[in-house]
Amino acid sequence: MKSKKSVWIIAVLAFLVGAALPTVLIWNPIQWKWAEELTAGLQGHSAAENESEGTQLWTCGMHPQVIQDEPGLCPICNMNLVPLKEEPAPTASEKKIKYWVAPMDPNYISDKPGKSPMGMDLVPVYEEEEEPEVTGIHVDPNFIQNFAVRTTEVQKGSIPIVIRTIGTLDYNQKNIISVNTKFEGWIEKANVNYIGESVKRGDVLFEIYSPPLMTTQREFLAALEYVDKLDSGGDEEAVARAKSLLEATHERLHYWDITDDQIEELKRRKTPMRTLSILSPVSGIVIEKMGDSLEGMKLTPGMNVFKLADLSDVWAEIEVFEHQIQYLKLGQKAGITLDAFPGRRWTGNIIYLNPTLNQKTRTLTAYVEIENPGRMLRPEMYANVQIRVPAVSGAVKIPSEAILHTGERNVVIVEKDKGYFEPREVTLGAEGEGYSQVTGGLQEGETVVVSSQFLIDSESNLKEAISKMLAARKKESENPSAPEHTH
Repeated sequence: MKSKKSVWIIAVLAFLVGAALPTVLIWNPIQWKWAEELTAGLQGHSAAENESEGTQLWTCGMHPQVIQDEPGLCPICNMNLVPLKEEPAPTASEKKIKYWVAPMDPNYISDKPGKSPMGMDLVPVYEEEEEPEVTGIHVDPNFIQNFAVRTTEVQKGSIPIVIRTIGTLDYNQKNIISVNTKFEGWIEKANVNYIGESVKRGDVLFEIYSPPLMTTQREFLAALEYVDKLDSGGDEEAVARAKSLLEATHERLHYWDITDDQIEELKRRKTPMRTLSILSPVSGIVIEKMGDSLEGMKLTPGMNVFKLADLSDVWAEIEVFEHQIQYLKLGQKAGITLDAFPGRRWTGNIIYLNPTLNQKTRTLTAYVEIENPGRMLRPEMYANVQIRVPAVSGAVKIPSEAILHTGERNVVIVEKDKGYFEPREVTLGAEGEGYSQVTGGLQEGETVVVSSQFLIDSESNLKEAISKMLAARKKESENPSAPEHTH
């Protein structure tokens, strides 16, 4: 009987010890160090087992809403899925929730949990222990690899400035000559009859009959005969008057563009010529003609019968953009090539800059004079023109493709550290050969992004917008009349 009682007592004591010992170890009222270490070890072992039993998930870098439990391709953009890194949810004692955001629309922000307009649960965004000013963004390495983000170092060097434009060949306006008469008459024969016809200096253009010219020829011949008679023995005063009359009629013929050869022919014939041949003053082509039919047409003094253009040199009319005007100067050399003559290159000089800009195209018209000894260059040909100006030396330069032009400012994406980028506004100078001069905002040795930078800039702008929105919301919360929250 006594032995049965002892067995029952031992059993009760064992039960009490087995049930109370774990409670004492977890509670640890006496602060035993060995009890704390034992409890922590058990908890760590349990967490490791739970983690090992978890499932690895995969997501898309461009579409975070796509989540799968195995690797593969994104069903939206067909990109390779990347492992989804699960972070332990912060406890209330560790971090504080700043706001709630829609998982499919990061622009939708709320200051309390709920549903997004798409019916999805809002997810919390936690405060950092020290929230820095928003000047950049950290980019995941998978994003950098998937979008082939390239960077380059800011360097110092020269920037060769080359202005490339197109031009249209035209006549040299200084070499356009009008053919007219200084006396009245009628064209009896036309030797040149169509536009574009080539003529040489001294060629007969047309023959004209003119009563005033006939009268002047007779006066010239009479004065010439009178002088010859008086020279054989006459009064000196009469001889002087005869020579004065001869000289006056000779000058009148010169003023009417009668050549010395024609006057000598008149002296030799000793009879007036009924028609006078009008000769070409230059070698060139006919670019204008007074009428369809010239023969029989009456001419009055100053009436232009032909316009001739000398093609020994031509002009190239070019258009230069407004920002390139600062590099143009009179006398500057330009290289010209034409599709009609591959491999050939001509050189010309800028001889004229238009004083005003073209209002529609915002370009300046300039003229380049080109020598054309072989008459190969023809008006209305298209020409490719290159103007090289002295390079900007010692400039801080970056590739032009690294610059984001927003209209009001110029921005580059600077890599501050591995995977950390920030947008920065820069001031630009000269541009040429694919490089741009940076006069402010960057220093030599810094690293800038030259591809996919617009994606990083968009993410940074989104982060900055959220930061400003939260600041405005905080200000509204201090105002009792402000609304409770906005989306």
